[in-house]
Amino acid sequence: MRDAVIVDVVRSPVGRRRGALSGVHPVDLLGYVLAELVKRNHLDPERVDDVIVGCVDQNGEQSVNVARNAWLAAGLPESVPATTVDRQCGSSLQAVHFAAQGVLAGAYDIVIAAGVESMTRVPMGSNLANGPGTPMTAKLQARYPQVQGWFSQAVGAELIAKRWGFTREDLDRFSYESHMRASRARESGRLAREILPVPVDRDGVPAWVEHDEGIRPDTTLEKMAALEPAFPGLELITAGNSSQISDGASACLIMERHVAERLGLRPRARFAGFAVVGVDPVTMLTGPIPVTRKVLERAGLELGDIDLFEVNEAFAPVVLAWQKEYGVPFDRLNVNGGAIALGHPLGATGTRLVDTLVNELEVRQARYGLIAICEGGGMANGTIIERVSE
Repeated sequence: MRDAVIVDVVRSPVGRRRGALSGVHPVDLLGYVLAELVKRNHLDPERVDDVIVGCVDQNGEQSVNVARNAWLAAGLPESVPATTVDRQCGSSLQAVHFAAQGVLAGAYDIVIAAGVESMTRVPMGSNLANGPGTPMTAKLQARYPQVQGWFSQAVGAELIAKRWGFTREDLDRFSYESHMRASRARESGRLAREILPVPVDRDGVPAWVEHDEGIRPDTTLEKMAALEPAFPGLELITAGNSSQISDGASACLIMERHVAERLGLRPRARFAGFAVVGVDPVTMLTGPIPVTRKVLERAGLELGDIDLFEVNEAFAPVVLAWQKEYGVPFDRLNVNGGAIALGHPLGATGTRLVDTLVNELEVRQARYGLIAICEGGGMANGTIIERVSE
């Protein structure tokens, strides 16, 4: 029986908008991460069956199959194919699903799942703004008449906060704790386990980017409370309790277990379950709640079997609503902070979450971890991985 395992997973630091990674073309950023993943595992790149990459805004520098362009720009073999997928914020987690499922089905022996987004260079929503036309047809508008122009994640987040009864203070307190957790994880060296330093050029001087730029260890609840709502007509959602606009790339090396062992590579985790769901696209971001239930059922596990949870911090109320539904203790949820502190380079976040979870399961010698990520259009991916004991 075939088994899909994670041999390695790595990510760039997450750069702030117009920050340290903004001078790096997304093709080259992803290409560097892919090449280093292959190199550090002493893998013959000719043996890779496919490269599957998540990316949301596939236009401009990220257009025309950024996966293939990055592989070739890194000097890797022309014989290896690559494709780019878009499931909005869960794009690279979907890439992981496709990769692992291909291994389980026998279509692949070795595959790389990855993600990239340079939100500085290719702004969020630019694929919608650059036309021609709009995806909002008369039939879609008739089905959702309350939507003006296009579905808004910020509106969805506000609706969730009010439905589940969260105050502005609740949202800000959760967001503050995300920064504190991320700061502690950085100071302890936990985040360094995940990160591949990236070379950059700073005014003609070579330098290295080694740390996530979005973490604010000096923030306070008072500073967060002083922020104005970030979107017209909203009351609760601010820049402080939303995920950050960011630049980054991440990649995961997935193999059939026996192939990895024959190559002398140690499996770090195996896949125990996959699920994907659709929900109301107006509130949009409630998907982590049903996808958690579905992936647990598919894996034959109970909530209590899971040691660590990563629920993507697109907005604070997304995670708070999930936690209120399931009652998971906060000391098992997003333990090293999340996208509110670390940043959310859209296409790269799914594999970033896999990276975080694999490493933290190893640090704690824990067994199971669950990822749930909300997505534009009202969807969510859920994944359960099991640490492979040495």
